[in-house]
Amino acid sequence: MQGLDQLKETASQTAGPYVHIGCVPNFCDITGVFPEDLGCRMVNAHTKGERITVRGRVFDGTGTPLRDALIEIWQADAEGLYPGPQEKRGMADPNFTGFGRSPGDMTTGEYVFETVRPGTVPFPDGRPMAPHITFWVVARGINIGLHTRMYFPDDEEALKADPILMRIEHQVRVATLIAQKTGEAEYTFDIHLQGPKETIFFDI
Repeated sequence: MQGLDQLKETASQTAGPYVHIGCVPNFCDITGVFPEDLGCRMVNAHTKGERITVRGRVFDGTGTPLRDALIEIWQADAEGLYPGPQEKRGMADPNFTGFGRSPGDMTTGEYVFETVRPGTVPFPDGRPMAPHITFWVVARGINIGLHTRMYFPDDEEALKADPILMRIEHQVRVATLIAQKTGEAEYTFDIHLQGPKETIFFDI
């Protein structure tokens, strides 16, 4: 028996098979609990900014898409403001949630977000960061949720000056954080957990 001042660290656990039941019950055909799953709708008819669709899949080290991944995103609104009382630079768009959650399709593994193109957000020292969306990935076999970012390919000058991207030692890997434009206002951002295309993940 261990003393109270010598508690051991609790073992980490994977998201497990119940993450969808708890986070997206309607997706699992568990209806009547919530009108819709939290994070499934980020915009409405009054949301400001350019509407975009972001889609993609999460791949394991063999190149096989995960069919049970759950993706969450956080982002600024079209003016570069985040919802919440902590925002000091102005009033964020009340018709934009800034948060989205999407389970991967159980057949294809594809996730989809209908959102807006985010505005520029300042780094703590005041330098502008290139417009980006923060991603969080969980699935069976992932002990701790993985954090990454998606940037836009048509922001070339902003990408070169982004204070986060400039800190990446192996610049050849920056490409793993940049989405592909696959249509009018449509972007594809595939996330690779391992292998030669492994996405850069952030320790935050």
